[in-house]
Amino acid sequence: MEKIYQATIARWGIDAQYDQAIEECAELIAALKHFKRGKISRQAVIDELADASLMLGQLRWMFGNDQVEAAINNKLEKLNRLLTQTDEQEKG
Repeated sequence: MEKIYQATIARWGIDAQYDQAIEECAELIAALKHFKRGKISRQAVIDELADASLMLGQLRWMFGNDQVEAAINNKLEKLNRLLTQTDEQEKG
């Protein structure tokens, strides 16, 4: 994938890839809203999710996969703490 990411930046440039990521995320948002109202199929959402996922992969590569992975782990730890606190509050 790294070669594909490098090739896209070489062809279209970093700014264009930022804009493309924004566009794909916006299309995913719109698809989710339409799906929620029953206006599009599940497959249409999956297709938009695939587009956004590809762009997120490219952004991870551009910003540093290790740094993004560390941030994700921090967020997961925080989420786990919140879930544990909620579970304890519901029991107690």
